Amino acid sequence: MNMKRREFSQAAAGVALTSSGLLSPLAYAQLKKPQAGKDYHQVDPRAAVEAPAGKIEVVEFFWYSCPHCNAFEPTLASWITNLPKDIAFRRVHVSFQDSFVPQQRLYLSLEAMGLLDKLHAKVFAAIHGEKLKLAVRDDIAEWVAKQGVDKAKFLEQYNSFSIANKATRSTQLQNAYKVEGVPALGVAGRFYTDGALAGSMDRALQVVESLAADIRAGR
Repeated sequence: MNMKRREFSQAAAGVALTSSGLLSPLAYAQLKKPQAGKDYHQVDPRAAVEAPAGKIEVVEFFWYSCPHCNAFEPTLASWITNLPKDIAFRRVHVSFQDSFVPQQRLYLSLEAMGLLDKLHAKVFAAIHGEKLKLAVRDDIAEWVAKQGVDKAKFLEQYNSFSIANKATRSTQLQNAYKVEGVPALGVAGRFYTDGALAGSMDRALQVVESLAADIRAGR
């Protein structure tokens, strides 16, 4: 379903984690009305949002080294292409512990350089397909340079005060939503769901759609 906080230290130690249970065979195709406390949590106090007025912000919380995030990425990428115009989607790379920070900064640096379309999926492929760790700055910079990116410009971004600030805000948002595992989804600063709550990440997306519809209707 998703990867809980308690599992991260195990993953760092090399314990194998499977993602085979991530996407169920759409047993939840006919989505019943999601229930607060069962399918999603209400966020109180509300989390900050960056979306402009009139837009419904949807946030995916993820970690590049998480096998469940990797398995969910193709489904999520497809879902994003069909979003209604009033949905403002963004990703937030979590940092449950200090060892997550290099990959968090990697994501934020790629975002700042306009390279997510080109390299976001490739980071997942490098870690989960090619079995590269990409866990420290120098290894990350070497990999980025092999993708045709100016290494000095990347490191300037990676080490910048701006990226440090964005990393802090990412972690603050993760904590505001009380994220306990990844992948997870936040809606409008008001609601939180994940595969454990919804039953699968497929259904979590349906829960998000239902919550967005409620917000759209003024509920």
